[in-house]
Amino acid sequence: MNWAEPLNTIAAPLMIDNIDTDQIIPSREMKTISKKGLKSGLFANWQYFYSEGKKIGLNNDFILNKNEFRHTEILISGKNFGCGSSREHAVWALRDFGINVVIAKSFGRIFKNNCTRNQLLTIELSDEKIDYIGGLVIKGRGYNLITIDLKEQMITTYDNKKIKFEVDPYLMGMLLKNQDFIDRSISHEIEINDFIKKDKVKRHWAYL
Repeated sequence: MNWAEPLNTIAAPLMIDNIDTDQIIPSREMKTISKKGLKSGLFANWQYFYSEGKKIGLNNDFILNKNEFRHTEILISGKNFGCGSSREHAVWALRDFGINVVIAKSFGRIFKNNCTRNQLLTIELSDEKIDYIGGLVIKGRGYNLITIDLKEQMITTYDNKKIKFEVDPYLMGMLLKNQDFIDRSISHEIEINDFIKKDKVKRHWAYL
């Protein structure tokens, strides 16, 4: 994801409070430790119909199965999105589906931290602003286009309404440079090596 340029893409409304990580991806869908191949398990209990515990077909009424929302990169939701267990697979499944941004009224703390580690942008807005955006994008094709300018920290809706948001400066720096935490650490290699040299003098016993 190149955040150096504004993201103009489809947003899908999932206006439900307290969507937990088990609803995002049920444990039975977590069959791999890879970050890939998880999109089929995203919201599996809502995305499919089941008979005797087996998938028997798509639920075409589920928002992400509708044609106008199939290629969404932005998810709009309610309060406490990502609450529940700490499973990082929930974030991996969202990313594997193609979701780059979740805009919600609030987030589960651990889920939000996992998003940061996996370069998934979380934006927290007031109830009023979320309800406005959700009410607009649910109208479908055209209305569901949103522009997010990370540099300016600005959302622009289909009707040209501009909504300011805040992002942690450290996270924004990583996203703009397309870095994860490992990349960020490597970028400070000179400082790290300098610290180690000085620390070896002070605490030589720690390096035996």
